[in-house]
Amino acid sequence: QVQLVESGGGLVQAGGSLRLSCAASGIIFSINAMVGWYRQTPGKQRELVAAIISGGSPNYADSVKGRFTISRDNAKNTVYLQMNSLKPEDTGVYYCKVDQNFRVYWGQGTQVTVSS
Repeated sequence: QVQLVESGGGLVQAGGSLRLSCAASGIIFSINAMVGWYRQTPGKQRELVAAIISGGSPNYADSVKGRFTISRDNAKNTVYLQMNSLKPEDTGVYYCKVDQNFRVYWGQGTQVTVSS
């Protein structure tokens, strides 16, 4: 059974940093797996924050470019999201997603709250 477990969320002041991790079990990241982070706030649809495929350039939402960095460690089956210069509008539940071999897996989410 595939499980994605996010961690690293929390409460931080504006301008601060957090590093999210997503550890996968029951699956081995393939070279062509797309892994990414999505964010959801109340009343809004889940939106892409950042995504990356091995050997490819990462894709970022315009709102986080220059502040967030996605990375992956295939040996550890883990995806990271380094978030710097956080803003109150970054507040939300962050979900990890893995898209591999025509299957999609989601984590349970981790809350990020940025206070002004």
